[in-house]
Parts: sequence; C-alpha cells; structure tokens
Amino acid sequence: MGLFRPTVRYRRITDITIDDLQRMAVQGILLDVDNTLTTHYCPDLSDEVAQWLRTVQAAGVKLTVVSNAKRYRVEPFAAKIGLSCVWLAAKPLPFGFWRGMRRLGVGRRHCLAIGDQTFTDTLGAKLAGVRVVQLEPIQLEEDKPFMMCKRRIEAYILKKEARR
Repeated sequence: MGLFRPTVRYRRITDITIDDLQRMAVQGILLDVDNTLTTHYCPDLSDEVAQWLRTVQAAGVKLTVVSNAKRYRVEPFAAKIGLSCVWLAAKPLPFGFWRGMRRLGVGRRHCLAIGDQTFTDTLGAKLAGVRVVQLEPIQLEEDKPFMMCKRRIEAYILKKEARR
C-alpha cells in the first residue's frame, strides 16, 4: 500500500510553510489544479493561494502545473498565474511528472508534487519517484457519482495508511 501513502498530508496548500519546503530541500513543485489550487472549473485563485504561490517563488522554489485536465482548462489557468504547464498529464502514469521536472530543471530528490487525489496525484508521484503532499479537496464533487465513489475508497485507504 506504500504507493498510496503520501509523504505528508495537509488540509490546504496554504498550510505548507517555507520552513516545511526547506526542511524537505524542495527546489521545484509540481502542482495539480482542480481541488488543489482552486475548485473545479474555477478560473481564479483565492487571494491566500495567490499569496502562497508568490511567497514560495520568492523563496526560490520553481513551480509548474501538472494536470489531467484538458488544454483549454489548464493552459489559460497556468498562464494567468504565470506558470508553465503539462496538460493531459495521464496521471497516475509518471510521464507528466517527468515532463514537469524537466521543465523545472529539478531532479526527483528536490521535487515535490502537490495534489488532492490518491489514485492520480499520490500514486503518480510515487511512480515517478517524487515525494508528494496530499491535500484535502477544496470542495467535494457531489455532482459526480464516480468521484464520490473514488473519494470514499480514498478515505478508506488513507485511514488504513494512517494506522501504519
């Protein structure tokens, strides 16, 4: 089950401090979009998340977006916040994570992925050899039965992993 266990869990991205990133020797971060930086389909960031991104960049950490969403969702969003992106990343396959690391010029040992889903973000990062922070989703997908089912399975796995 180690492939489903994130390196660390936080409630929100803004709970991750510069000290946390320095302690992990993070030089680059691969960011998911939906339910990590903002809610599904939302084109904007909250002020708190925007400030967090500026603070992290000011500390010298490189950022890029790695998302399974389509180009029309990811590219304008990433451009709006001044980041490069990998769209249709095919997570949990590791290829999108590897592309993101190459774009940043950061090796696996100094890279961190941040996302909200066990079966895409955590598993994909682990397969790519990258540490991963799993966040609680900003907003549960109550209008999507498949996602609701997946979230229940995730909750079970995370609870089981926490006991280990």
